[in-house]
Amino acid sequence: MRFSDGFLDEIRQRLPISQVVGEHVIWDKRKSQPQRGDMWACCPFHGEKSPSFHADDRRGIYHCFGCGVSGDHFRFLTEKAGMSFPEAVEKLAGMAGVPMPARDEREERRQEARRSLYDVMEIATQYFEAALSHNIGARARGYLHERGVSAASQTRFRLGYAPDSANGLKEHLASNGVSAQEMVDTGLVVVREDSPLPYDRFRNRVMFPITDFRGKVIAFGGRALSPDVPAKYLNSPETELFKKRLNLYNGQTAREAARSGKQVIVVEGYLDVIAAVTAGFDGTVAPMGTALTEEHLQLLWRMSDAPILCFDGDAAGQRAAAKTTDLVLPHLQPGRTVRIATLPEGQDPDDLIKAQGRGAFAEVIDRARSLSDVIWSIETGGIVPETPEARAALEARLKARAGAIGDQSVKRHYMQAFDEKLQAFFAPVRQQRWEGRGGNQQRGGRGGNSFAGRGSPRVVVSDTLRNSRLLKPGRGLDATPREAAILMTLVNHPALADSRLESLASLELSSPTSRNLLGALLDLVTRDHDISAEALRAALGARGYGEPIDKMQDLLARQGVWQTGSEIADPDAEIGLAHALALHYKSVELNKALKAAELALGDDPSEETFERLRDIQNQITTVDGTEALIEGFGSLSGRATRSF
Repeated sequence: MRFSDGFLDEIRQRLPISQVVGEHVIWDKRKSQPQRGDMWACCPFHGEKSPSFHADDRRGIYHCFGCGVSGDHFRFLTEKAGMSFPEAVEKLAGMAGVPMPARDEREERRQEARRSLYDVMEIATQYFEAALSHNIGARARGYLHERGVSAASQTRFRLGYAPDSANGLKEHLASNGVSAQEMVDTGLVVVREDSPLPYDRFRNRVMFPITDFRGKVIAFGGRALSPDVPAKYLNSPETELFKKRLNLYNGQTAREAARSGKQVIVVEGYLDVIAAVTAGFDGTVAPMGTALTEEHLQLLWRMSDAPILCFDGDAAGQRAAAKTTDLVLPHLQPGRTVRIATLPEGQDPDDLIKAQGRGAFAEVIDRARSLSDVIWSIETGGIVPETPEARAALEARLKARAGAIGDQSVKRHYMQAFDEKLQAFFAPVRQQRWEGRGGNQQRGGRGGNSFAGRGSPRVVVSDTLRNSRLLKPGRGLDATPREAAILMTLVNHPALADSRLESLASLELSSPTSRNLLGALLDLVTRDHDISAEALRAALGARGYGEPIDKMQDLLARQGVWQTGSEIADPDAEIGLAHALALHYKSVELNKALKAAELALGDDPSEETFERLRDIQNQITTVDGTEALIEGFGSLSGRATRSF
């Protein structure tokens, strides 16, 4: 029998998943936190010595970080205990004290009819497969060969061919006992008002079977082999089995791949999916003849917390990416987002893999950007607004974007992330003007300084800027003082890390020590959003970061950078962190621009490219010399402020 979503949800809400799983595992007492519903054990699905299997009562799910299995109450019993779904429902309903629903005979008859429609679709699939391998399918096989679809891939995806006949499939189905109504109900034949005789919907087309998440064929996509047909691709209509907004091509395989830790990737077409899967990207899916929908998004998030959406690099692809950001933003949840990958202009995944191999597509996926970064790029276009009005307009657009997010926590973090980017984007940089060519060059204005040849020029800065406390070198520590200030603020004020998880996860740090410490810190804060500074420091020490933390603290104390301490008021620490991050973001952007300018100078050693290089060097020097502390800073921590 079929169970309503409300009935199943009531079981999930009443019954902690740790109680279900606890009958099959022994919880790790050191790592588990029963009062928070945060339980850890050795995985019951694969052998291991250290606990990597996690049950989360708040979310009602389990996940193994070792083998990748995940699911809810019902999936655990079906996969671990070998129960059928109805058996699992009955057992869990008893544990939760929820009465089983009464039988609905009409719904059961409907389910029986659906089962017969699945049988009809299977008969049709086998008919198309046989036609492809027959002499009549020679042209279709030739097309697939030209598109690089191997015989193994044809078999794996059960590809077929619909002969150029109005009655071929209809007669085959009839000979197998399929009624005329069932042919109509599955969308395999078409009935017109002006004609009493139904005819085959798919004719002279390469056929792509579409399956549901249980692997049953529910629809078809057909690619025309004749150039003069109105629709190059034709999909089944929506039927009792097929709802295009609720299904994804290759969804079943992708879900299984996601459980094994594979990335979930969304592309546009059937052949793109086949090419990507053949190249080893088993988690690739595609919507069927429609743009991504809210329902698709929920399906993707059931497979992965951060699926990757691929878009073409041309104008149309970027417009589609912008439209998708509008779709995704309202539905973001803590830990649930998307990443966006941009393909080379004029190439889809199928073209790219054929032309340049698996590595080229892997590089595109590896370069996928966070949703917040993509929105930032869309709104700024990489151009700094020159007027206050234009800057205010940019800020308003970003606030409107963040305001579209439904979840208040995620909305707040997006607001903060955009604020940090705006601070870095609008941070003042010292512009240099150069006059003359070659030889000595003179900087205009009173007290000018001369520069010799093409070396890096001396930049005139004040003693305060030159002696910035965030620039003095540290001793025996590979982390820069600015990175030390950021990290020690987060260590001593974990709530500031919890409110910036997404932006900090993509923070680029220069040293392995800094990167590893930040990764461990974010992992601990993600596991316990309310962790105290003392508990965080102890946990980091247990992971081997005690000595680097002590060195960073000593470095900052010697240089007089006080705003990172645990005794500092949170608002003061947050201001100091915001300024340090703003300077850091600007420094990272300028150093990337410097590398690009150095490469450009190698290709084009002109005066113009050299001046561009020197200008970027000057900006880096100025940013590195900018004092992070501001007048009046620290009043909430009891520090005296200077008066005018």
